Amino acid sequence: MKEQKTIQVKDKTFAISVPQDELKLQIKRIADQISHDYAGLQPIFLAVLNGSFIFAADLLREVDLPCEISFVKLASYQGTNTTGSIREIIGLNTDITGRPVIIVEDIIDTGLTMVHMLETLKGHNPASVDVCTLLLKPSKLQVELDVRYCCLEIPDDFVVGYGLDYDGFGRNTKDIYTLIQS
Repeated sequence: MKEQKTIQVKDKTFAISVPQDELKLQIKRIADQISHDYAGLQPIFLAVLNGSFIFAADLLREVDLPCEISFVKLASYQGTNTTGSIREIIGLNTDITGRPVIIVEDIIDTGLTMVHMLETLKGHNPASVDVCTLLLKPSKLQVELDVRYCCLEIPDDFVVGYGLDYDGFGRNTKDIYTLIQS
């Protein structure tokens, strides 16, 4: 799929906001930082499905460390709005006791989903837990949250592409697009 200036996803129109070249640069920057910070360790990357699957794959290809990946699925969105409640759908199935963990998330806006996940992980006694997100909406944060690795900060806009979706659609673009017309 080639770069398009606008795309239609279901009943909404989106304009390109972060092209794939910029995404690749930022992912490489974060991967290099993780490789440096975790030198000599074997972290486990815990990717939050569905949105982070593309980001997690590209990030791990750039990380220069022996590491593992596992997946959990949490949901808090319906349509273009956050529901405010988090449902754990698929739980942790890997032993993280004594292991350094890096949570890989597609987007953090309110921070409520991440706080829920951090609380859940504490009960599994990891050596450490760091948060890595593709996108962060600082103006939307409702909680104190330490995001150690962030590729890009964005305004409070609804975005799709590169794994992010609108009602399940729009994940399969190489770029990120911002809603321009409802």
